[in-house]
Amino acid sequence: MKLSLICAMAENRVIGRNNSLPWNLSEDLRHFKRATMGNCIIMGRKTWESIGRPLPGRTNIVITLNPDYRAEGARIVGSLPEAIKLAESISVIDGSEEAFVIGGAGIYQAALPLANRFHLTRVHAQVEGDTLLADFDEAQWQEVNRQNFQHSDSNPYDYSICILERISGPDASPYEPGRCCNQGITTA
Repeated sequence: MKLSLICAMAENRVIGRNNSLPWNLSEDLRHFKRATMGNCIIMGRKTWESIGRPLPGRTNIVITLNPDYRAEGARIVGSLPEAIKLAESISVIDGSEEAFVIGGAGIYQAALPLANRFHLTRVHAQVEGDTLLADFDEAQWQEVNRQNFQHSDSNPYDYSICILERISGPDASPYEPGRCCNQGITTA
């Protein structure tokens, strides 16, 4: 199973504003649906609450430190390693090949060192926001696919949907099944 991040980010690293997306990019939303359909999606509690419902056709896994938290239609875990372990177990049963981290910022930051692939929509603008993907080091990634989209009536910004693969080498630390679950990685 590959561990992937899927995220849209502006040039100034903004990924959110007021617990929602600061843009509505139609092809980006279609790409998100196509990529994640049939796979596990891993998210933090605030992302779950901003979506407001389980995304159909996917196993929704929500990370929260509140052991009493309930989210109808989702599986609840207490840490990123638990979420990954659950996604691994599900992939053995259903044959899914990829699990997607879909936010928020803290979950992205914890998953970034473990991810093999990054579905990154690059929004070609400086956008106002309050949530950033601060520690993304592009030198660790190689772009393997790109689709460019121009602003239009339905897309307020030029943007590119990119697939990045982690560059292998001495500093690369891609996800390996079972590896993160022994490292004690947790999220707030």
